[in-house]
Amino acid sequence: MTGLLLIVLFYGAALLALAVYLQPNSFVVRREAVINAPPRQVFAAINDLRNWQSWSPWAKLDPNADIQYEGPAAGPGAAFEWSGDRSVGAGRMTIVDSRPSERVDLRLDMRKPFAAANDVTFFLVPDGELTKGRWLARTLGLGGDSAARKTHVVWSMSGNASLASRAMNIFVSRDKMIGDQFEKGLENLGAHLSS
Repeated sequence: MTGLLLIVLFYGAALLALAVYLQPNSFVVRREAVINAPPRQVFAAINDLRNWQSWSPWAKLDPNADIQYEGPAAGPGAAFEWSGDRSVGAGRMTIVDSRPSERVDLRLDMRKPFAAANDVTFFLVPDGELTKGRWLARTLGLGGDSAARKTHVVWSMSGNASLASRAMNIFVSRDKMIGDQFEKGLENLGAHLSS
């Protein structure tokens, strides 16, 4: 009986190792929403990291997290570090590039609960009736999106999956876990900008 148990454990461990090995070694999580605010307002709320406390889903998970800001108030070089409870962990977020009313690129360096380095991007596209046919004006630099009243926002995060995160992904969907927070964040951002 002990021999049979050892064989079952061996094959079970081998199947688990194979399942971990077959998990993708990189990932992309992406969510999108239409926010009832013009692109310049949405951009301002994202491009200034101090605004994130008003809409970030993680700020609401641990409102007592220790936060330190560095660099300029907004745009490339702006950064914040945080250290909180198990629900938010500890890490640093830095804006690496931004284009007014179009996109914000960030670098997310997690320290806790596990080390990870990921790229985060917010894409902003004018949405709604008033923007139709404005592509030529925008191309010519004539403010083609200035009349937009809504913004289509795409929030994505990508990175390499460590062995530990690949193993975790077997039991908990990374896409669902992070994606659910992105959905809450986009909802919070829309509410913040409409208040």
